[in-house]
Amino acid sequence: MAGAPPLCWVVLVVCLLGFAGAGNLNKELEITWGGGRAKIVNGGRMLTLSLDKGSGSGFRSRNQFYVDGTPIREFKNMESLGIPFPKRQPMRLQSSLWNADDWATRGGRVKTDWSNAPFTAAYRNMNADRTCIWPSSSCSSSKDHSWLSQRLDSAGYRKLKWVRRNYMVYDYCADSKRFPHGLPPECNV
Repeated sequence: MAGAPPLCWVVLVVCLLGFAGAGNLNKELEITWGGGRAKIVNGGRMLTLSLDKGSGSGFRSRNQFYVDGTPIREFKNMESLGIPFPKRQPMRLQSSLWNADDWATRGGRVKTDWSNAPFTAAYRNMNADRTCIWPSSSCSSSKDHSWLSQRLDSAGYRKLKWVRRNYMVYDYCADSKRFPHGLPPECNV
């Protein structure tokens, strides 16, 4: 694990992106930080983020999206328990690649092997045409938006568990040192 950055460093919030067709990433995404470490290449068909010892990089979508639908993470609606849920505000796709080995890698015990740097994540064939763009009439009830109420099936939960077991090295719901007065309410559900 020391040879490559843990997957949790790539902070992904994938908001209903369809990966079937290739959009022009120059139009859909904007690089938010990292200088030359983030690049849109191949005529706008691919974006790369790199992390070296000096810094990482990040991007976000130009459009805002209402909800997400990829089993990289799960965010259940638990408003009935007093836990806020983002149902009325838009979300964006955001991704960053950064060094978190001082806290996110088993409390800082796992350090990055910089001899393997730079670390690069590549995104390609991304297309946001299956989205509900906010604010917009594209979210009207006259269109088929069955994905708004989709839930993970047993195969989706198995995939999510596999990702957690094989790649997740930090879980704030298990970090009693960070939350000495009790874990956030969503961790106890």
